[in-house]
Amino acid sequence: MATNKIAFITGGSRGLGRNTVLNLAQRGIHSIFTYNSAKEEAEKVVELAQQEGVQAIALKLDTGDSSAFDAFVEEVKVALKAMGAERIDYLVNNAGTSHHNAIIKTTEQELDLLYNVHFKGVFFLTQKLLPIINDGGSIVNISTGLTRISVPESGPYASIKGAVEVLTRYLAKELGPRRIKVNTVAPGAIQTDFSGGMVRDNPEVNAMISSITALGRPGLPDDIGPMIASLLSDDNRWVNGQRIEVSGGMFL
Repeated sequence: MATNKIAFITGGSRGLGRNTVLNLAQRGIHSIFTYNSAKEEAEKVVELAQQEGVQAIALKLDTGDSSAFDAFVEEVKVALKAMGAERIDYLVNNAGTSHHNAIIKTTEQELDLLYNVHFKGVFFLTQKLLPIINDGGSIVNISTGLTRISVPESGPYASIKGAVEVLTRYLAKELGPRRIKVNTVAPGAIQTDFSGGMVRDNPEVNAMISSITALGRPGLPDDIGPMIASLLSDDNRWVNGQRIEVSGGMFL
């Protein structure tokens, strides 16, 4: 049965974001989510969420362009009004791009793109949305298992995600008076189209991940979406300022 709770998810048209939108829908949570270029995929997610009896609205946003955020928040307010609401309850900063290159070879342009999407975008979009997040709400920032382990050609990407993990702790502290929980979810290797579908479609990579994972396989989107939905819920109201790795036990 639908509730009056509303989640905002970036990058909701594919992969982990899509799975999160749909798992929230199964729990009766309405969603506003963003997409960058995959409009048709976003429309399919809206339809699937509506089939669960909830409202879902897809909005176009490049999370790497912080100059657009003020105008975008006004779009969010219009979407909320269409839902009969003024505020959101949950925020999931999920949108991202992949990057594989050694530190010594990474260009300034590459690092700027990573920074703009994965840190600056998360920082300022969260800042702009805070006035319309309900007190007692919950924020989840998506990081990566690569902040704990060192994998070749992952240094620049993991370093930026490491900054997100520090930001998460500081947000949890600053937003404590508003009873807003802020946590990091750090997925392991997941079989999506991320990084060109490398984990899903490359048998050698798939086998390698399986060999170093305690549960013996790479992750699936449906291993992550339900966890995020659960973490946002009141069931986990006392979990705050934490980094939770969801990897099936990689490199234990």
